[in-house]
Amino acid sequence: MKLSGIRIATFAAASIVLLASCSESTQVIQSDDQRDPSVARLWNEVLLDAIRNDFARPTVHARNIFHISAALYDAWAFFDANSGTFLLDKTVSNYSCPLDYVAYNRDLLSAQEEAMSFAAYRLILHRFLEAPGFAAVQDNADSLMESLGYDTSDTSKNTRSGSAAAIGNVIASCYIEFGLQDGSNEADNYANRFYIPVNPPVEPENTGNPNIIDLDRWQQIALTIFIDQAGNPITEIPEFLSPEWGQVVPFALSSNDLTIYERTGFDYWVYHDPGLPPLSDGPWSEEYKWGFSLVSIWSSHLDSTDGVMIDISPASLGNISTLPSELPDYRTFFNYLDGGDFSVGHALNPATGEPYAPQLVPRGDYTRVLAEFWADGPDSETPPGHWFVILNSVIDHPEFERRMEGMGAVLGPLEWDVKAYFSLGGAMHDAAIVAWGIKGWYDYLRPLSAIRAMAERGQSSDPLQGSYSVYGIPLEPGYIELVSAGDPLASVSDENVGKIKLYAWRGPTYINEPATDQAGVGWILAENWWPYQRPTFVTPPFAGYISGHSTYSRAAAEVLTRLTGDPYFPGGMSSFEIEANEFLVFEEGPSVDMTLQWATYRDAADQTSLSRLWGGIHPPADDIPGRRIGEQIGIDAFELARQYFTNR
Repeated sequence: MKLSGIRIATFAAASIVLLASCSESTQVIQSDDQRDPSVARLWNEVLLDAIRNDFARPTVHARNIFHISAALYDAWAFFDANSGTFLLDKTVSNYSCPLDYVAYNRDLLSAQEEAMSFAAYRLILHRFLEAPGFAAVQDNADSLMESLGYDTSDTSKNTRSGSAAAIGNVIASCYIEFGLQDGSNEADNYANRFYIPVNPPVEPENTGNPNIIDLDRWQQIALTIFIDQAGNPITEIPEFLSPEWGQVVPFALSSNDLTIYERTGFDYWVYHDPGLPPLSDGPWSEEYKWGFSLVSIWSSHLDSTDGVMIDISPASLGNISTLPSELPDYRTFFNYLDGGDFSVGHALNPATGEPYAPQLVPRGDYTRVLAEFWADGPDSETPPGHWFVILNSVIDHPEFERRMEGMGAVLGPLEWDVKAYFSLGGAMHDAAIVAWGIKGWYDYLRPLSAIRAMAERGQSSDPLQGSYSVYGIPLEPGYIELVSAGDPLASVSDENVGKIKLYAWRGPTYINEPATDQAGVGWILAENWWPYQRPTFVTPPFAGYISGHSTYSRAAAEVLTRLTGDPYFPGGMSSFEIEANEFLVFEEGPSVDMTLQWATYRDAADQTSLSRLWGGIHPPADDIPGRRIGEQIGIDAFELARQYFTNR
């Protein structure tokens, strides 16, 4: 892949200036912020459910989450003398949202809640109008407005009347207008304008990958039946989702971190540019082969009957202090044959002072549960929304205290929630812009494409053996081998002799009834390799490099760590119960009950990243840059959010 037209951007992506306002001092009465759950939380739940009722579009929904969280924040901050608004009464990236208001006397808290509700209501209905489940979205939004005592027919924008509803309507209108010119192409349903794939689609239901032209570029996936991650049937071959998303107006991203590349008449905006991934030809070709072959080998860990038991408690997992910085270092960070990373675990739970109790489970159960738990499949709120679910669970913990950065006075539920959502929403939005900007420009292929394509070319380990190709897959005894005469895979006429075989998850053709069948692990022809995913989905419809899950998750972990002032979950651990033979969706399992456990927010994020390798979605080269970049995104987003909270 050739990179051309490199230049550093000088555009200030989200320059913000204060508008002159004809406002007078708003006179209000202070009341106690005690409603729990807060109005912000109630609208956040409506938003998350709206995402579950829409198409699975993580970029679009990261933006929806941020804009709706920011609208809630603006409606709250407008009535708070110590906080600054984001878009209301400001200019963001050349879009101005002026507000003409007069003083009026009313209860502060009720005004905030009313303005917030009208802003969220209008914006949610606008953004999800075309969702397959819009009827449910509207029912939820209408029901909440009714329960709060608000009249949805009040569309007034006359803010000089003293109406908090009017302020909310103005805020919603501003975010709607802002979103129609923010680079997302919302007006055309977020359609791609310039991107064209260079490779024909891969067809997983057929053998191999004979159509691939460029072993370094992304392929669409052609399936007889395609159902997106939200459970919606898709009748056409899915296009690359949001390859031009790097141009969307961000929250805290800086033009100092932006590089612009040009291809086929379009400028691809890349923040925090990680540089080229390892390519099939060139100085890092061995790392290319190592990374994709690792995904194949880890596919052999998806069998609960192989006798391998592992401790999945915080005593053994997590507490990674350093991420590798160079490609060759990935080999010592990831366990090539046995799976996992160099987690050292935690000696003690800091909240209790006691050691974490070990939890031994079959490795093949743990890996399959991880792949499905973090995959954000049907009825999911997508990865950015998943981290809002985690944030809400933190808030609900009985030992949690709403102290900003873990210090100072305990905040009321509304103030805490609106600030938390604004901070995390900004980070998730920026993570989408960065990750998909990189995906769009580098256009890197997925393991499904690479493993099948390399295997078709042969093996790259030994020029003296048969089926040798410098572009082939490396051999690994017991995991990646050549089919020999007499092998059960050779076929009656030995037509498969010399082909590559993999010891791996055998794929969906071995599953007739998901509730009772397991595909298991065994020797298969590499041309028939599948990721551990639903057969109607297989792989997300966008490039692999860099991992969106890794970027979102690490950014979220950094925000939650700073927001709460503690790297640990409340009580020193968070958990999720998994019931035997009830959790997995596309095959039976797990065979035992287990509890997913995380001591720290980073531990949860790191587990998310590993899940994508075991699920066959990413090689290490996609993962590590996502974690490293996500960390910086989270830090920057929270630091900028803090400035709004102190009206600076």
